[in-house]
Amino acid sequence: MGNIFLTYEEDSKENFRRIITETAEAVTEAFTDGRAYAGPTPDELKKIIKVDDILPEKGLGWEKVLSLLKQKILPNFLRTPSTDYMAHLHSAALIESIASELILSTFNQSMDSWDQSPVATEIETEVVNKLCEMYGYKAGAAKPDGVFTSGGSQSNQTALILARDYFCSKKLNHDVKKYGLPADYRKFRMYTSCISHFSMEKTAHVMGLGYESVVKVPVDARQKMDVTALENLINADIAAGNIPYCVVATIGTTDFGSIDPVNEISALCEKYGMWLHADAAYGSGVILSEPYKSRIAGLEKCDSITVDFHKMFMLPISCSAVLVKDGTTFDALTIHADYLNREEDEEDGYTNLVDKSLQTTRRFDALKVWVSFQMRGKDGWSELITTCMDNAGYLYDCLQKDDAFEVVTKPEISSVVFRLNASDEVNKKVRRALIHKKGVVIGQTVCNEKTFLKFTLLNPLLTHEKLENLLSLIKELGAEVSI
Repeated sequence: MGNIFLTYEEDSKENFRRIITETAEAVTEAFTDGRAYAGPTPDELKKIIKVDDILPEKGLGWEKVLSLLKQKILPNFLRTPSTDYMAHLHSAALIESIASELILSTFNQSMDSWDQSPVATEIETEVVNKLCEMYGYKAGAAKPDGVFTSGGSQSNQTALILARDYFCSKKLNHDVKKYGLPADYRKFRMYTSCISHFSMEKTAHVMGLGYESVVKVPVDARQKMDVTALENLINADIAAGNIPYCVVATIGTTDFGSIDPVNEISALCEKYGMWLHADAAYGSGVILSEPYKSRIAGLEKCDSITVDFHKMFMLPISCSAVLVKDGTTFDALTIHADYLNREEDEEDGYTNLVDKSLQTTRRFDALKVWVSFQMRGKDGWSELITTCMDNAGYLYDCLQKDDAFEVVTKPEISSVVFRLNASDEVNKKVRRALIHKKGVVIGQTVCNEKTFLKFTLLNPLLTHEKLENLLSLIKELGAEVSI
């Protein structure tokens, strides 16, 4: 079988060093140029990666598999570190966080119980405490808390489950954990902007409330939730006998990066006795920019906050967290098992993080945050985030001055949505030509029933000159595909 485990023996250590070193060299060599993508179409890729047998009768051994990786897969990866990649909320990974991935994968901690992740549990706990402090949560009658998750969708799902159970317990005197949904659950209503993330609908489905429980609130010209419309919808639901229980404020919408007015929404939630959740999966990174952090002021008024580290924080997928103002609300997810999270452990000071998580087995993703925070510090992080946001402002100014383009709104974070003043078909063809002919990957969306292009600027290595050149290239391609 060969030496398959990393053990204390020297030959095992040497095997580990060799394979990791060869892999690092192969990955480094795969970055042969600055393009984000080599260009193959879906049909071409299927032919390239086809192998005769996915699971051969006899293993090929590391050397042959590495050769296949070099030949078929590494050249055709999307290169997120490229300044030619700006399609989605999907960033390059900071070098120290890549090193962290090696550590956490090698030691393979499981974050459900303390005895599976001793130091990892204590690190995640300390990182969560720091995050609560960063976003303005202060310990009072209740201690704020949080837990790491697989991503923004799961963070949102966790928060909305807590919101539902809290509302049922405090307002309806009903224990969902014991008895399931109350009889009038079909009347429950959650409010979120019409351009919020689809995880709200998915969560409503998973919770048994259905899509109809999600009320979509109109947005204004800046793509922010219309608070007057929100209150009108709440009052209309109350008059109809429905039960408003939660509002989700989006702190950085997926397409536009727009930030809902948290302070005004918070006042409404207090007035009507509703939970306020902040989906800050995108905008949470703004907190580390000294010039721009005021743009997300008011998050401390939210009952829960989604933070994503594999977006603006530039850490590898997956890495997210959900924070709550009152840590006792996590009781909704706690269930004890003799084989895992015994009550006697808690009494003796052993923390079992499964008590707060929808997941059981879970990666030690908090290590990436700990390492990158330690390495960069406040000043380093401010420079990274601020550069991305400055670039978005510069791009917007360029588009405003060029009659060849139409732009939707001034960016608040780092996303710019625009289009060539041409047909939808021309804009679509330009995006495809960028991918397959130029190796440049940008986004595409729809606004006001028209096709728009999108730059999501999460790479601080982008220069103003590069942005200008990309706009020139888009105009050239637009002229070509129009012929």
